[in-house]
Amino acid sequence: MRIAIVCAAALAVAPMAASAQQQNAGRDLAASCAMCHGTNGRGAVGYEPLAGMAKQDLVRKFTEFRSGAKPATVMHQISKGYTDPQVQLIAEYFAAQKR
Repeated sequence: MRIAIVCAAALAVAPMAASAQQQNAGRDLAASCAMCHGTNGRGAVGYEPLAGMAKQDLVRKFTEFRSGAKPATVMHQISKGYTDPQVQLIAEYFAAQKR
């Protein structure tokens, strides 16, 4: 009986642990954006704030930089250094930040 309870508890916690790992991964990846976009994406002077931006908007912009459809000074190169799953994690992180 105790084993069943322990197993049930472990299964209930597993999705929360995976979610926390994804949040940490997004935060870690997004740290490289701080130089231009400020801590937590709130925007350094002259750069677009990313905090609170809708996930789909950030993914779209990132994809446009990567393809060359959106003009950029350095983002067209930076965007090519991330995989699609990494872009999703970064976008989720910034979407969850307060403006």
